[in-house]
Amino acid sequence: MNKPLPHSPVDYFPVKDDCLLVGGVPLTKFAARVGSTPFYAYERRLISERIRHLRAHLPSEIYIHYALKANPMPALAGHIAPLVDGLDVASIGELKIALDAGISPKTISFAGPGKSDAELRTSLAAGIIINMESEGEMERIAHLAEKQGYRPKVAVRVNPNFELKTSGMKMAGGPKPFGIDAERVPAMLARLSALDLDFQGFHIFSGSQNLRAEAIIEAQERTFTLALELARSAPAPVRLLNIGGGFGIPYFPGDKPLDLRPIADNLAASLPKVQQQLPEAEVTLELGRYLVGEAGIYVCEVIDRKISRGHVFLITNGGLHHHLAASGNFGQVIRKNYPVVVGNRVQGSDREIASVVGPLCTPLDILAHRMDLAQAEVGDLIVVFQSGAYGRSASPLGFLGHPAPAEVLV
Repeated sequence: MNKPLPHSPVDYFPVKDDCLLVGGVPLTKFAARVGSTPFYAYERRLISERIRHLRAHLPSEIYIHYALKANPMPALAGHIAPLVDGLDVASIGELKIALDAGISPKTISFAGPGKSDAELRTSLAAGIIINMESEGEMERIAHLAEKQGYRPKVAVRVNPNFELKTSGMKMAGGPKPFGIDAERVPAMLARLSALDLDFQGFHIFSGSQNLRAEAIIEAQERTFTLALELARSAPAPVRLLNIGGGFGIPYFPGDKPLDLRPIADNLAASLPKVQQQLPEAEVTLELGRYLVGEAGIYVCEVIDRKISRGHVFLITNGGLHHHLAASGNFGQVIRKNYPVVVGNRVQGSDREIASVVGPLCTPLDILAHRMDLAQAEVGDLIVVFQSGAYGRSASPLGFLGHPAPAEVLV
């Protein structure tokens, strides 16, 4: 039997005396400070370092936006807002968080295929950029704006005829609910020119969670080519070109961290042509999990230890209702383990193969399946790494009526 591939090392949370440190504090003491388990913890230091890393490698002309859907915790949004150039939201709830974070409304954009009239009215009043996802939405925006006396800033979200290859989640190419098919955009732009709308530019997002630099480079090159072609039909100069993100983080055994250098080099080589033809355009990367995913952990507590037909189960007070993605029920085709450790026995002199499960009455409630872990006892703390994005807010918190986990920013 082949030896299973290891996870990429998780060395950004230090370990002292075999106990994970969170914000420089031993996990056991940190959990006592939080007051209860389960909980999510996010480190400001790691988020700031990731953004500094991007700034150091990317061309200075590239704007960085944070996609709030990755993690909409208000305190976290407030920390990120002054470090980035804008926030991208996908609901009224996220819009309120973005506005509360103190960032200028002019740097907030709203994307989503099913915006209600209430959401559009709020967006118009706030003065943010609305990424239009259909011809019908454009007409609704124009009608509501006329009634309210606004001239709204709008961008066209384009569904290109290509996708981000090897992407964890494909957002474009083929029939999609997101954006307007590229071949329909010129006609839409012609109609837009007859409406009292302030055209800003294009939003072209082709996929997310990609670890292959060459795939991201190809998608960015095709995005630039498409944007330059569509700009010929634009009713005004393009001032915003959101080329999406797609930058992934390693979740599973065998995953390797994304190499940012070739992406940055290619952007530096491509930008002069884009700037020559679109001199007013701000070229924007929209990133979510890449900024916050590795900065967060999910912590739950072992409440029972049992052996069933020779297999060890560590039963915890956390599970899929808190962390759907780690359970494998958030888009995985074949379930794979996130990196998991016993947080207060990280290395552990005694090891075993064990599964970590939650308290729910479903066989889907799995946080780790047959992993090599330190031997854990009741009261020990299980840590799921890579939990800063699409964790708490993307989980069915009401399932079976268990309490929701706390969130802390440290």
